[in-house]
Amino acid sequence: MIPCQIVLADDHVLIRRGLKKIIDGQPGLRVMGEAGDGQELLEFLKDKRPDIILLDISMPKLRGIDAIPQVKKLCPRAKVLILTMHGNRDFLASAMRAGADGYALKEDSDTELLRAIQQCSDGRLYVAPSLASGISLQELDAMCSKGRGGHEQLTSRERQVVTMVAEGHKSKEIARLLSISIRTVEHHRANIMKKTQLKSTADLIKYAMSQGFIVSPR
Repeated sequence: MIPCQIVLADDHVLIRRGLKKIIDGQPGLRVMGEAGDGQELLEFLKDKRPDIILLDISMPKLRGIDAIPQVKKLCPRAKVLILTMHGNRDFLASAMRAGADGYALKEDSDTELLRAIQQCSDGRLYVAPSLASGISLQELDAMCSKGRGGHEQLTSRERQVVTMVAEGHKSKEIARLLSISIRTVEHHRANIMKKTQLKSTADLIKYAMSQGFIVSPR
């Protein structure tokens, strides 16, 4: 039997090692590759076709949530299982709207990870028990609907730029990291300011923090 091929995308090496040990110890599952950030994941997926991608939300260069639409374009049949420390409904809603197939918590990895992988592999939506217990099917359906409110007004590229600006990157560095021109970066920044009605970089950083684009160090 061909094992279920899994990719681990997390910026913490020790976490990837722990996950790999759990997964490779199970019959029918195999870790086929790893990525330390969203950009590295997209490069990996250009010529690889995993069955499941375990994806962290908070990664450098390109957040997990912002990578999901591009992941789906590269690997439309792959299931995306978010594996995160963020156990709140705002992050869950953002992940579902982006197209995630499951939302698991790192704190539950020892007891829930394999069940989450199995459910996603079977084509069933997985939501961590601590979150699922307080959400109705109607609310979950609403979360999976795209384009409502908050930062959903920003495009995926604009969310990337917001994140990088908030992390302290200058326009020249953002252009290099995203392989776009400085003029394009400035155009995105102008659009972001217009859409969010923000006036300064400080306001942009506060906005990024309030929307979960950047988080406190773990």
